[in-house]
Amino acid sequence: WRKLWLALATAEQELGLEITDEQLQQMKDQLYNVDFTKANEYESKFRHDVMGHVHAFGDVAPQAMPIIHLGATSCYVGDNTDIIQLKEALKLVQRKLVQTLAILKTFAEKYADLPTLGFTHYQPAQLT
Repeated sequence: WRKLWLALATAEQELGLEITDEQLQQMKDQLYNVDFTKANEYESKFRHDVMGHVHAFGDVAPQAMPIIHLGATSCYVGDNTDIIQLKEALKLVQRKLVQTLAILKTFAEKYADLPTLGFTHYQPAQLT
């Protein structure tokens, strides 16, 4: 979520919103400094998962707190995170599929001239 908030704030600054370079830098500097215990406490207090993480991020990036999640909805982080995760997962599947196809190709080429017994209806048929 923090990467999305940083991207949002950067784009908002480029569009002219009053967001300082210092605010963006503080967000960058604290991007991976996540206190999940504190986020959980805020989530319990606010009864809202996204706001729990907004406030936990604001604790470690206090200059940026006013612009974290500025103009966004919970769906901004939730839905975009889902899309990013799906894209990254599909990249993994694609790499594994390409590797599998390469292995199958090598296997098929190695045994291309070897006669094998064909089956029909789960019964031996003829050499193929």
